[in-house]
Amino acid sequence: AIGKGFAIGSAALVSLALFGAFTVRAKIESVDILDPWTFTGLLYGAMMPYAFSAMTMKSVGTAANDMVKECLAQLKEIFENNAKPDYEKCIAISTDASLREMIAPGALVIVSPLLGGVLFGKNCTAGMLSGALVSGVQLAVSMSNSGGAWDNAKKYIESGGLGPDHAKGSNAHKAAVIGDTVGDPLKDTSGPSLNIVVKLSAIMSLVFGTVIADHSGPTGGPFWL
Repeated sequence: AIGKGFAIGSAALVSLALFGAFTVRAKIESVDILDPWTFTGLLYGAMMPYAFSAMTMKSVGTAANDMVKECLAQLKEIFENNAKPDYEKCIAISTDASLREMIAPGALVIVSPLLGGVLFGKNCTAGMLSGALVSGVQLAVSMSNSGGAWDNAKKYIESGGLGPDHAKGSNAHKAAVIGDTVGDPLKDTSGPSLNIVVKLSAIMSLVFGTVIADHSGPTGGPFWL
């Protein structure tokens, strides 16, 4: 859990360095949030980590639901027909879900800076990177810490920290298990993956910085204005 904090801080600094490199390549002297296109990108960038986290958390639920259905179906065959467990099918469900469910979140992070820059100018991309960095770091810290707290609360109750009246099987433990069910995707999926959001969006902007600059107007806004 402590290591995740260092990873988040590292991602923030790397993203800041990449953002600086993008401004040099795109020939942006300053980022003015009073500029309407910069502010538009800032709002979009600030909302992007929330949309990404919602997609990844939903993907965890979808994959888990598919796995539960498969396990229940196999258990029925095992008990009734003495069949052997099909481990490969369970592995295939996890592998397929991990690849399939990351298409939309990945496309969101990769395509957004490019479309924003080509359609609305380099100032929009600069604002988008700023918003994604600030919002993404805050959300990553919040998710990692809150998910870890829920997980530790369950372990604390299971170890008898609340006394014998609130041990395993009690209402307090049941509530902690529900909290941990939410906390696990927070601290293990959405939280750490936000590090990639802030870095990958900056990397894509840097790689295509010249293209974005060429499709921008003289003031950094859209070329079509």
